[in-house]
Amino acid sequence: MKIILTNEVPNLGAPGDIVEVKDGYGRNYLLPQGFAIVWTKGAEKQVSTIKRARAAREIRDLGHANEVRAQLEGLKVTLSARAGQGGRLFGSVTVTEIVDAVKSAGGPVLDKRKVELPGPIKTTGGYQVQIKLHPEVVAKFNLNVVAAK
Repeated sequence: MKIILTNEVPNLGAPGDIVEVKDGYGRNYLLPQGFAIVWTKGAEKQVSTIKRARAAREIRDLGHANEVRAQLEGLKVTLSARAGQGGRLFGSVTVTEIVDAVKSAGGPVLDKRKVELPGPIKTTGGYQVQIKLHPEVVAKFNLNVVAAK
């Protein structure tokens, strides 16, 4: 099955790539999740717009990715969330909240799809968050979750 990726899929490709996958993988996973669209001649014309949008969002080069990593690793990011007794949160911390906290702490604007959490954040405390800025550069920073007053 020939498909066009609309999101980055690990070990498969980046948005705008035209790839050949097994029918079941494409039909049962990639298409329903919105990670890909079926290849047609008309859809192939959309590839250029997908690639242009990706270029606008993406870190420009390896040097720029290293600059952003240095900036992130020097940040002290604190996020306040509603919590009950014992530091247990009402709900969990989302990736969007983390990206907003980095921005408000004076950090760069990040793509929320590049953020990798160690697991769901459901209690107050310190967490290590990873962001894949570039295929060769991964930034790590500490996130401190505190109870809102």
